[in-house]
Amino acid sequence: MSDTDHSHDDLIGWEEGAERVRRLRERWLPTADTETVALDRIAGRTLAEPIESPVDVPARSHATMDGFAFDATDEYPLSVVDADVFPEDDPPALEPGEAIRIATGAPVPTAANAVLKREEATVEEGRLTGTELEPGTYVYERGSNVAEGERLFEAGERLAPKDAILLGDLGIESVAVRARLSVGLLATGTEIHEGRHTDLDSPMLAGLVRSWGHEAAYEGTVPDDYDRVESRIADLAHEHDVVVTTGGTSVGDKDYVVRALQSLGEVLFHRVRLRPGKPIAVAELPDHDAVALAIPGKPVGAHAVTTLVARPFFTGETSLPTVPARMARDVGIATPGFAYAIPVTLEAGDTDGDDGGDDVAVAMPLGHADSSLSVYEESFDPSVLSSSTRATRADGFVLTGEGVARDQSVDVVPYPVVER
Repeated sequence: MSDTDHSHDDLIGWEEGAERVRRLRERWLPTADTETVALDRIAGRTLAEPIESPVDVPARSHATMDGFAFDATDEYPLSVVDADVFPEDDPPALEPGEAIRIATGAPVPTAANAVLKREEATVEEGRLTGTELEPGTYVYERGSNVAEGERLFEAGERLAPKDAILLGDLGIESVAVRARLSVGLLATGTEIHEGRHTDLDSPMLAGLVRSWGHEAAYEGTVPDDYDRVESRIADLAHEHDVVVTTGGTSVGDKDYVVRALQSLGEVLFHRVRLRPGKPIAVAELPDHDAVALAIPGKPVGAHAVTTLVARPFFTGETSLPTVPARMARDVGIATPGFAYAIPVTLEAGDTDGDDGGDDVAVAMPLGHADSSLSVYEESFDPSVLSSSTRATRADGFVLTGEGVARDQSVDVVPYPVVER
C-alpha cells in the first residue's frame, strides 16, 4: 500500500457527499414501487405523486364569532332579519341593508362579508348599529385556507403525522407513496464474525433505517476474506434495495469492502472530510438494481457519518436545524480542512454564574477532560471518541471546521434532528 493511499486529496466535503446522496435518491425513487396508504399510516412515508387540492377549504365562508352577519359596505342602521343561523343551517339570502344573527361556525349568507361581535352590537326595534367593520372581519372566507387546484405537496416529499390534518380537511382519505426501501445490514470483520467483538453498529443502523421510514433486516456477518465479502454483498444486493455494510471501509490490508463495491458497480465517492466518520463509501450496483452504503466500523463515527451523509437517501432531507448554546470549554482541532462533529451535552444556564442573566444553554464537550467522559484534554480526538460508546449519551453535536473557545456561541444539532 503506497503512501498516496493515505492522501486526503480525493476526499470531498461531507455536505457535498450528502448532496450527492440526495441526488442519487432522486434518480432512484422514480423506479421504486408504489402503494396506497390510509392517513393514519403516512408518517415517514414518501409521496409518489404531487397532491393538488380537489376543493376550496373552507368550502363556504363561515363566522368565527357569535354576532350579526351583513355586508360591511352597507351603512348602519341595518334591518335585522327574524332568523338565526347555526353551523348546521343553510343560511337564507340577505337583501341589501339587512343583517342576520349568526353563531360561531355557521355558514355566512352569500351577500354577507363580515360579522359584528354580539357584544359590540346594539339592536333597538329591529335595527342594528355597532362598530364600523372592514369586509372579512370575523369571517373565515371560502378558499382562504386552500384554493381548489392549489398544489400543496410535491412528489418525493416525506410526510409527517401532522400532514394527515390537511389531507383529511381536503377530503383525501389515502395517498400514493413509495414502497418502503428494503435494507440489508451486513457486518464485516473476522473479529465480529468469530464473536470476539460485539457488533455495535448493526442494531443502531437498523434503528436509524426504521426511524427514517424503511425496513431493515440484519443479514449477519462475513470475515475479512475478499471473495466472501464480494459474494455476500452481491447476494444481498439481489435481495434488497439497499445494502449497508459496516467495517472494512478504510485503506488497510484487510479493508475489502470498497474494492468489492468497485468490482460490483460504481463507487460514487469514498471518504468525506468529516471526523469522526471519514471513510464512508456510496456505490450504485446497476446489475443488481441496488445501492450500497459502506459505513466505517467505529460506532460513534458510524452514527455521525450515517446521519449526516447517508440520511438524505432515506429521507430526502439535508437540512440541520440547530439550537444556540455557549461552549463550556476550549476545544482545539489537530488537522484543518475537516468538519468535526463534537458531541456535547446541554446544560441550563452558564458555568460561572456571571453572565448577567443569560439563559442560553451551555454545551459541554463530552469527551473533554472536564466532562463525564475524559478521553482528550483540550484537542478533540475523533479517533478515540469514535470508539467511546459513552459518547452516545450526548444531547447533540457541534459541527465546526476550527477550534472552539470557551463561552463562544455555537450551534448544536440535537440528535433527534438527524434520527427521524
